Amino acid sequence: MSGNQALNVNNGIGGSADLQITTNGSDWYWAVCAVMTLASLVFLGLSFTKPRTHRLFHYITAAITLTAAIAYFSMGAGLGQVPIQAEFIRSNPAVAAAGTREIFYVRYIDWFVTTPLLLLDLLLTSGLPWPTILITILMDEFMIVTGLVGALTRSSYKWGYYVFGNLAFFYVVYVLVFVARKHAAALGPNVSRTYMTCGVLTIFLWFLYPIAWGLSEGGNVIHPDSEAIFYGILDLLAKPVFGALLLWGHRNINPAELGLHIHDYDEMPNAYGVREKNGVHNGVHNGVNNGVTNGTNGTTVVNTV
Repeated sequence: MSGNQALNVNNGIGGSADLQITTNGSDWYWAVCAVMTLASLVFLGLSFTKPRTHRLFHYITAAITLTAAIAYFSMGAGLGQVPIQAEFIRSNPAVAAAGTREIFYVRYIDWFVTTPLLLLDLLLTSGLPWPTILITILMDEFMIVTGLVGALTRSSYKWGYYVFGNLAFFYVVYVLVFVARKHAAALGPNVSRTYMTCGVLTIFLWFLYPIAWGLSEGGNVIHPDSEAIFYGILDLLAKPVFGALLLWGHRNINPAELGLHIHDYDEMPNAYGVREKNGVHNGVHNGVNNGVTNGTNGTTVVNTV
């Protein structure tokens, strides 16, 4: 047999829903998987054009798309899903077969990993303090978990989880719009421009995800193939496109400007606490802390015993 046989090969694994993706949906998931994989390789490749101390954002961004590639591989193969009784039985012929609807829990595993990394990209760019970063990521995880539990709930109680998830989402938006934006603006035009470009894109796209959820897992309004296209387009814009814009903006930003002081193994601290390669800075420092540092600024003698 020729063509995409993934759904036939994996039929029945995890259970078969009355309403599930067709070969067209599977093909789309494979295409998104390919884009995510290619983006991961590009982002990792670009990291080698930078010093090791400047690769943090390349690594985070590559991890986002690589995780998404694995999730889309699973969905394209018809794996990582479970049939759940649909709350609403529609007259629309596209979804009238439900009964049960295919819910991809692997999508939420992807989001549980990638959305905190997306926020980490943004919030580190803004120079936000670590406590604020941590609480924002915690609220994001809360949002994803409630979305998953709601999707797996057969009754109308799923909408309670939907409300809790959106409350957490609004907190994340508040931090991005009001708190992080001010921090980014204080760090200069390059940082502010990069943050605003990526932040506006992220906020716009993230407002569309609850709509997609309501039309698919929540309300059973659109077919799983249409769900695949909706989520796939959002993920392509929120991950590879976001990543490309972020790394382009970071091309002229030194991580130290953001308060990220990352040191390499061949850098030694000098007498002023500044790390320089091979321990050389304004003269010669013997690295033994014997109390004497000779340099162009003169000789400083410190009694340490």
